[in-house]
Amino acid sequence: MHDLVIRDALICDGSGAKARPASLGVSAGRIAALGDDVGPGREAIDARGLALAPGIIDVHTHFDAQITWDRWLSPSSSLGVTTAVIGNCGFTIAPCKPEHRELTMRNLTHVEGMSLDVLRRGVDWRFETFPEYLSLVEKRGVGINVAAFVGHSSIRTYVMGEAAHKRAATPEEVARMRALVVEAMGAGAVGFATSTADQHNGEAGIPMPSRLADPGELRALVAALGEGPAGVFMLTKGSATTIPFLEELAAESGRPVVVAALLHNSTNPQVTFDDLRDIQAAQGRGRRLWGQVSPCPLTNEFTLKSPYPFEGLKAWRPAMEAPEAKLPGIYSDPGFRQAVRDELKQPAKVRLFNGEWGKLNLLEVKDPKHRALEGRSVGELAAKAGRDPLDFMLDLALEEDLDTIFTAVLLNSDEEAVGRMLQHPFANIALSDAGAHLTFFCDAGFGLHLLGHWVRERGTLSLEQAVHHLTGRPASIFGIADRGMLEPGNAADLLLFDPATVDRGAKRRVHDLPGGAPRLTTPAIGVHGVWVNGTRIVAEDGALIADAALDGRVLRKFA
Repeated sequence: MHDLVIRDALICDGSGAKARPASLGVSAGRIAALGDDVGPGREAIDARGLALAPGIIDVHTHFDAQITWDRWLSPSSSLGVTTAVIGNCGFTIAPCKPEHRELTMRNLTHVEGMSLDVLRRGVDWRFETFPEYLSLVEKRGVGINVAAFVGHSSIRTYVMGEAAHKRAATPEEVARMRALVVEAMGAGAVGFATSTADQHNGEAGIPMPSRLADPGELRALVAALGEGPAGVFMLTKGSATTIPFLEELAAESGRPVVVAALLHNSTNPQVTFDDLRDIQAAQGRGRRLWGQVSPCPLTNEFTLKSPYPFEGLKAWRPAMEAPEAKLPGIYSDPGFRQAVRDELKQPAKVRLFNGEWGKLNLLEVKDPKHRALEGRSVGELAAKAGRDPLDFMLDLALEEDLDTIFTAVLLNSDEEAVGRMLQHPFANIALSDAGAHLTFFCDAGFGLHLLGHWVRERGTLSLEQAVHHLTGRPASIFGIADRGMLEPGNAADLLLFDPATVDRGAKRRVHDLPGGAPRLTTPAIGVHGVWVNGTRIVAEDGALIADAALDGRVLRKFA
C-alpha cells in the first residue's frame, strides 16, 4: 500500500509531452507508481479537474541569508517551489571570515535591497567556510530542497578583504580563490556564480567585488568547474561582457553557462534578442549556453533614499556615495539633475530605468495634501504641471523628506517581445530573485504567473511547455538528478493545481522579518497541494502547513 495516492489528475510529467489523465502513488518519499491503476494508498486524493506536475525548480533566488533564520524560504514554499537554487550572481554569505561579516551584510543591503538591521538580527553566523555553511543549513533543516552556488564576490572578499572592491587580483590571490571554488564543489556546490552587471553595486555605490575581476581571473575560476564531473557557471551579464567570451569559457571548462538577466528593454528592444541569437549559435557549436529570462514585468517600489532603478546611472553616483543626510543637497543641485537627464538621453544595452516616465507611478505619498497624486504616473503629472519629470519627482520627494514611495515598471513591459523570449529554444525561465529586494518587489510566484498569464490567458505556451520550463528543463540544465520529472523512482516533489484558476495573487506587505521588518509577499491562487520528498507542505486551500515536517534536502550531488 502506498503512503499517498493522487487519483485521476491531469499528469504534466515535466518532459513537455502531452498531458494525460492518470494516478500517481508515493511511497517512502518517492514516486512509486504512475498509471491508470496504481493501487490503494493510506491517504487518497481525488484530483479530477486538477493538474499534477513536478514541483517548481526556481534556479534564481537569493535566500542565502534568509535560510539561516527561515527554514521555509517564505514565500516560495507556498508558491509551488520545491527546489530553490541560492547564491545567484555570486552574492552569497559563504565563505566569510568573522572580520568581513559587517562588510558582507552592508553590501547585501544595497545590491540586494536587504535591511541591515534584519541581517544583523537574523543571520546565523556559525560558519566560516562554504562546507560549514552547507552543513549549518542541513543541520537546521529546510522545508524545501536547496542547491547552492559558491559566490565570486564572497570568495574574493574572503581572499582579498576590502581590496576586493578596489583592484584586480594577483596570480597568488587567484590561485587561492580557485582553491576555494574547488573546495566548494567538493562539498556539494551546484556551481560557481558571478556578476559583471553595471548596476550591481555595494554600499555607497562601490562596485561589488566580482566586477573588479579581469578575464584571466574569470577563466581560472570557471576552469575549476571543469575538474569535476558537474557544475554550472552562472553569470549576470554587464554591458562589457559578451556572449562570445562566455562561449569561450563554456568551451574551456566543458560546463554549462547560464547567462542572466535577459530582460526586454523597450528603449533598446533588440539587444536581448541579439544575446539569445548568439546563445543559439553557440549551442549549434556544441556549447551549453542558456539565456535566463523572466515571465514577469520587472517592477520596483522605492523611495529616493534608496532608488535602486536609478543606481545604474553613472550620473547618480554622487547620490549613491553620499550619506542620507547629504541627499537633499545633491537632489537639489541643478548640475546633478542635468547630468542625469543627459545620460538618460543616451541609449544603453543594460540599464534598469530608461527615462520611461509614463511607467513610473506615485504609489504612496507622505503628505495628505498630495493624496490625489497617488496611482498616477510621474510623466502624466509632470506634463500637467508643465514641468520636467525628473524635476517633478525630485521636488515632490524633497518636499516629503524623501519618504514618497514610487513604483516603476522597468523592463519586460512589452508582452509581445517577452512572449518571443519565453518561446526561445534556449531560454531558461527564472529570475524570481526570491529572497532579495524584499521591500521593492516580489516575483517568487513567477511559476504560477507563467501557468496563469502566459498559458491560460495569452496562450503563448501550452500547459505542457510551461511545466517543462519550470521543472524538467532546469533539472536538466543544473544537473538536479531525480527531480523535475514525474516518473517512478524520482523524489515525490509535487505540485497539484487547477489550470483554470492558477496564478499569483496581488502583492501585499507583511511584517515577519527579524525585528518585525516589512517585506512584500504574494499568495498562491489555484494551488491545491505541494509535496516535498513526499511530505505535504501546502494544504488544499493553498496555505502553508506550518507544522509540516522539514523534509527538504540540501542537494549536494549533481549530474
